[in-house]
Amino acid sequence: MRDSLFRMAFVLGLLTAVGPFAIDMYLPALPAMAGDLATTESVATLTLAIYFLSFGLAQMIYGPLSDAMGRKRPMIIGALIFTAASIAAGCAPSIDWLIAARAVQGFGAAALMVVPRAVIRDVASGPAAARAMAAIMMVLSISPLLAPLAGSMVLAWSSWRGIFLILAMASLLSLPLIQFALPETLSSIHQRPVRVAPIWAGIKRLLSDRRFMGLTMVAAFGIASLFVFISAASFVYSQQYGLSPTEFSFAFAANAVGFFIASQFAGRLSERFGMGRVISWAVTGLAMCSLVLAGVIWMGLDTLPVLMAGLGLVFTCLGLVVPTAMVMSLDPHPGIAGLAASIGGSAQMVTGAVMIALSSPFMDSSALTMTAAIAVCTCLAWVASTLSKALGDPHTRIAPVPDRH
Repeated sequence: MRDSLFRMAFVLGLLTAVGPFAIDMYLPALPAMAGDLATTESVATLTLAIYFLSFGLAQMIYGPLSDAMGRKRPMIIGALIFTAASIAAGCAPSIDWLIAARAVQGFGAAALMVVPRAVIRDVASGPAAARAMAAIMMVLSISPLLAPLAGSMVLAWSSWRGIFLILAMASLLSLPLIQFALPETLSSIHQRPVRVAPIWAGIKRLLSDRRFMGLTMVAAFGIASLFVFISAASFVYSQQYGLSPTEFSFAFAANAVGFFIASQFAGRLSERFGMGRVISWAVTGLAMCSLVLAGVIWMGLDTLPVLMAGLGLVFTCLGLVVPTAMVMSLDPHPGIAGLAASIGGSAQMVTGAVMIALSSPFMDSSALTMTAAIAVCTCLAWVASTLSKALGDPHTRIAPVPDRH
């Protein structure tokens, strides 16, 4: 039983990684794409912002849809939408076409992010579910390490359009995985139609919960700092520091290592010191590190080693903030955990998209503007944690839940 659950979790992890790959694999190609379509950096970053926005909002749709239709059909629908949109993006004759295709692509990718979590809830609970979710997150965490390098390899023999065609092929390959490697985990007798009234009641309950909203926005602004980095990094590294797409991929992977390692220790630290204390320390460290980094860059110490070291500290703190905040926000709402997770995921993506859109007009391919925008996001995360008063007793110890990032 344990082996079959692990195999299922591994397959679900592969499916879940499709959406993040559409973000990270595309990053090395942003400067080339902007030049090819004769557009500016700020407009080019909208292709990321619209993806995040669509990806976030669609999460609110696929959860109830999978309860009504079963788990496999929404994933197949999402994969087909993602495939068609990827082909359209690869053939885009203009930046407007590409932005529209990315919006549809994000809508399709959301199904492969939301529904696998429901599948795990169907087949396991307690420690077994924790292990399965941890396996999914382990596969998913590899994306920021490998996807940019894969994108740079595609650029070596093709153009940015080839990346989207590769993504379309990957999505097509996911269809037989869904059809033949995964069982339908929600039987027809347990499927229930989408009912607006209870969903709306749950939404109102969550939106009025100060603790939930405070912790949700802590995670949302924290993730927004990462999204701002993602949108600007390829331009900064290539234009200010002269890195090639391959060199950028290695630099990006190095920045992601701190986040990955810290997130794996978030549960252990929370068990030892209490979640409230961990997130209080981490969000304070996140804001302080980002402010110090922006200040150092402003003073003219904007060398590549300084930038990468500073970002490493920032994202190490972020690796503790995000999973801990998400777990704490969901803990008081076991009866509507799925809806709460959807709202939290949507809030993160929408907040990230908004911060990219707000910061993109000021981006000038310099490390200073990028780090300043990151600092704004992290300070907003600190403000959210302070104003919400949602951290509770810092000595409270809550059993760790698998990290979600």
